Formats: sequence, structure tokens, C-alpha cells
Amino acid sequence: MSWDSFIVYALVSALCWIVGAALAFRGRRRGALGITTMGSLVFLAFIVGMWMGLERPPMRTMGETRLWYSFFLSVIGMVLYQKIRYKWILGFSTLMSVVFVCINLFKPEIHSTTLMPALQSVWFVPHVIVYMFSYAMMGAVTLFALYLWFRKSPEEASCKELAVCDGLVRIGWAFLTLGMTMGALWAKEAWGDYWTWDPKETWAFATWLSYLLYLHLRPANQNQNFLFAWLIFSFILLQMCWWGINFLPSAQGSSIHVY
Repeated sequence: MSWDSFIVYALVSALCWIVGAALAFRGRRRGALGITTMGSLVFLAFIVGMWMGLERPPMRTMGETRLWYSFFLSVIGMVLYQKIRYKWILGFSTLMSVVFVCINLFKPEIHSTTLMPALQSVWFVPHVIVYMFSYAMMGAVTLFALYLWFRKSPEEASCKELAVCDGLVRIGWAFLTLGMTMGALWAKEAWGDYWTWDPKETWAFATWLSYLLYLHLRPANQNQNFLFAWLIFSFILLQMCWWGINFLPSAQGSSIHVY
């Protein structure tokens, strides 16, 4: 399968996600979950087809990682909707998924089928998948925090809502930790050192540490404005780790993670 087919799969998936979100707002849970699942499966089919067409995992470029981000966001949105039954959750996850689909339509960033030697490692696929899942999870957390923050009053957030938010952070942070561990093992295999404080590694550590601090501050801090702001700040760090470093002078020509 070639990238030329993306527009068809993207439109079908986006339509399913949008209809699913609309059904969720109308309280039709089964229909919402069913058609959203259909959209996610169509999108996954394109990812698998791209994998076969490229003869390598579609995980090398920013455009390729955005595919996984959109997919995981749709899945996480479904799981959260099933778990806590908030009508708006599918709408928010759909919005983010469609935004990243649109970015890929206008700026695909799909390169050749060749993988450089450093990427021809057993750690490549699990490392990228784990990180993309954690990024999608933290994206869902950020949407949740924004919703709670911009309601009539942040203090209206219930213990259940805050527990869900904290639970999502814990899951996302666990996957960040797993991704960093895999990355260190991969770095040792590819470059001879577990950690070199490369710009990518530095921002990855800053992101990991920021979410860890949230988990430590949360039990003793009841200032919800501060907590929600901290989550948004952490997500900004995550964006720097994911794609922002590509524009930093310190990463140009010196970072081994900028391909």
C-alpha cells in the first residue's frame, strides 16, 4: 500500500470517529463504540498496509509517528468513554485524532523504505509503539485536565474525576518509563552507551521527571488550578521531546536522534 491511499482511509476513519462522537453526545453508547471501533480498525488497516508497502515499520518520520498517535488517541478515547461514560470524551479524542490526520494530509513526511543502520534494531518497533502510546495517553490526560479546569469552577472536580486523571498519568508515566528503558538498551546496542545527554534524551528525561513530580505533588496539594497547570506544562515538555527539538540549534547536526 502506498501513501496515495491515505486520503481514502483517513476520510473513512475520520467520518466514523466523528459519527461515533456525535452518537456519544446523544447517549447512544453502543452505537458510538461500534462505529468508533470501525474507524480505528480502518486506520489500523492503513498502518499495517503501509508497513507492508514500505517493507519496514512506519515509525521513522514525524508523519509516520503521527499515524500511531491518531490511532492510539482513538483507542484511548473509546476506553475512557467505556469506563467513565462522559459524553464529551469521544468528541475530544476525535478532535485530536482528526487534527493529526489533517496534518499528515498536508505534510505527510513519509520517506524512503530504507532504514539507517541504527534503526535496524529489535528495539525499534516496541520503543516507538510504547512511546506513541504514552504520548497519546498524556494527550488524553491534558484534554481531561483542560475540561476540568475550564468548567465553571475547577473546585467542582469530583474525587472520581481526579482519580481518573491521576490514573491516566500513572499509566502514561509507566509507559514513558518503559520507553526510556528500551531506548537506553537500544542506545547501548547502537552507540555503546546507555545515556549521553543528547538533546532528545535530555527533553525525554525532563518530560519523565515533570510527570513524576506531578504524581508526588498530587496527594499533598489540593490546589487544582496548580495541578491542572502542571499537567499542561508537562505536556508542553512532551511536545518539545517529540518534535520540538528538531527546531532547536542544539539538535541541528549534533543530535543522533534527528534523522
